[in-house]
Amino acid sequence: MTGSGFKEGRGYTREDWDAVSDNPEWTEADVRAARPFAEVFPEMAAAIRKRGPARTKEAISIRIDADVLEKLRASGEGWQSRVNAVLRAYVEKGAA
Repeated sequence: MTGSGFKEGRGYTREDWDAVSDNPEWTEADVRAARPFAEVFPEMAAAIRKRGPARTKEAISIRIDADVLEKLRASGEGWQSRVNAVLRAYVEKGAA
């Protein structure tokens, strides 16, 4: 099977797609026979629960000079995470 559902630019290559193209679609019987993750992998599920809730980020609105924002965006993917890291370092130094 050559993977008729392949679409370029979705985070994987044609080679990746072809490597897993023999995975058949689930049937209704497969869906009915499926069991919950925690039932199939109880130790792994317990370890995940132990970690507790993930730290979440909060969406805010902030005004930044246009030229600064342009340079941040031009620095590439992940620029928002880098800004967050700089701000974190600033407040952890007690500068805020």
